[in-house]
Amino acid sequence: MVQLTRLFVISRVFFMVFLISGAAQGQTSPIMLSSPADAMNETAPDDIVAQAIQAELAPLATAFPPLLTSPRHQRVDVNRVVMDFYSHRGYRAAWSHDSDVAQLLKSLGETQVDGLDPADFRIAELAGAQTLMQSMVPTPAQRAAFDMAATHTFITALLQLRRGKVDPSRLDMHWNFDPVGVDPRADVNNFFAALDNHDVARAFAQAPPQEAIYGSLRMGLAQLRTVRDRGGWPKVAEGESLKPGMDNAAVGQLRTRLVAGGYLAPQRTPRTIYDDAVIAAVKKYQSEQYLGADGVAGAATLAALNVPVEARIDQVRVNMERARWLLYKLQGTFVIVDIAGYKVALYRDGKAIWRSRVQVGKPYRSTPVFQSEITYVTFNPTWTVPPTILVQDMLPKIRSNPGYLAANRIRVLDREGNVLDPAGVDWDHPRGLTLRQDAGAENSLGQVVIRFPNDYAIYLHDTPHRELFAKPFRATSSGCIRVENPLQLVELLFNDPVRWNAAGIQAQLANGKTENIKLPVKVPVLLAYWTVDLSNDGRVIFKPDIYGYDTAVLRGLNKPLKLPILDWQRAGSPAVVAGQNQQ
Repeated sequence: MVQLTRLFVISRVFFMVFLISGAAQGQTSPIMLSSPADAMNETAPDDIVAQAIQAELAPLATAFPPLLTSPRHQRVDVNRVVMDFYSHRGYRAAWSHDSDVAQLLKSLGETQVDGLDPADFRIAELAGAQTLMQSMVPTPAQRAAFDMAATHTFITALLQLRRGKVDPSRLDMHWNFDPVGVDPRADVNNFFAALDNHDVARAFAQAPPQEAIYGSLRMGLAQLRTVRDRGGWPKVAEGESLKPGMDNAAVGQLRTRLVAGGYLAPQRTPRTIYDDAVIAAVKKYQSEQYLGADGVAGAATLAALNVPVEARIDQVRVNMERARWLLYKLQGTFVIVDIAGYKVALYRDGKAIWRSRVQVGKPYRSTPVFQSEITYVTFNPTWTVPPTILVQDMLPKIRSNPGYLAANRIRVLDREGNVLDPAGVDWDHPRGLTLRQDAGAENSLGQVVIRFPNDYAIYLHDTPHRELFAKPFRATSSGCIRVENPLQLVELLFNDPVRWNAAGIQAQLANGKTENIKLPVKVPVLLAYWTVDLSNDGRVIFKPDIYGYDTAVLRGLNKPLKLPILDWQRAGSPAVVAGQNQQ
């Protein structure tokens, strides 16, 4: 019996401490299904297991804060949900059917297909506790402890699938992707409705994002794990660039690697020549990897090919987590900027109707991740030089070239807005100055700016630096998003084929005036960060992590949860069934 009592079920004391703690899930801003007083005012249940559950939970009702909703990101407090769930059902046990527990254990194990770690949920301990209870007559306290543990694990796993394991607002203090239209109460109630209907598997099937892109990421993750389980993909010797016409063992390795990645058709007889088929495959790979597509397997291409499959698995897991944060936002009409992918798209009714290349912030002046609403467009904009660019970029140019300001049509203004003669300014110690570039074709903002309120002075705009759109690496701006075809986007945003068609926009530009024109309807804009793409055939392809954001997300995904340890001893001594050997 000593061995049995050392196995599992939840310590009452430990469980109470754990409930009060709130930190175990890394989740903030509790969302209550009821008020704290509800649990205290419940009529005492008749069921002895329910009485045991109530005895554990009711004294803790006042330990929880009132309803709070984070302005940046709503998170559900699992402990509050567990308490409210039992309060609403009169503290009756929820896991009395072995089939429900079996579905729970199976579904928890399958969370790996979503990039989560089943070990977080202590499946073996729950399974062991169930087996142990089946071999004895458990006490009410034991049944209550097991039931609460199963419920806690159930809701924790489902919320991870639904909203993500990592709280993005803890990674980015400016995170503001508020899940408007997604009611966490409805999520939780749907989960428990499935449990009441003894369809636990359905709750797990419906919790993750249902969009096709998420399904493709899931399939891509499974394929990469198959590659890993077969020993990974072959390594290509580095040190020498591989070029068309070469015939050696390294080219043979390259061909094998391209076959493994789906870029080159397999050959019955191994070949070592760098022929036209290899050139085409390398160009395709380079294009997908945001490398210069020259058909030569140089240092950067070989380094990307040799990234271990385990690292690519983690990259997909990170982006599946981002999908759980954001996919609910991708509905209706919206603009989405893919920062790491250097592109922007306008969606209408869930379909992309326009796409364009963009330039984004340099790694040391990164474009922030946030959401807003496009409210107006500035035609023929002037450009007021931001203080950082003035100090770090312009002052050195002005000091070395007295004609720089005139050549770039930049005026110097004092605090009252009066125009100053640049020759009379002490450029070694400038004070109280504003530099403003006049509107025109060579203005740094180009012909048009698409504006949306934010704390970063970030916007979408035209640019005279069009040659940079042809570069594979386009993290070249000072933070704002330069758009390759901004006038097309402006026309679609106004969505007025009579007044704001292409001819109407050109007429507005031709008058040369700097004017702000409001959109008839505000359009949501999302600046998001993804380091994977999907090819036209649904394959997962990888982008450089230009800002190094993946590391923190992966660390959060891999951080173990602190679920309670199962311990029978603190839940009371079990009554052993007839025939059971006592230890």
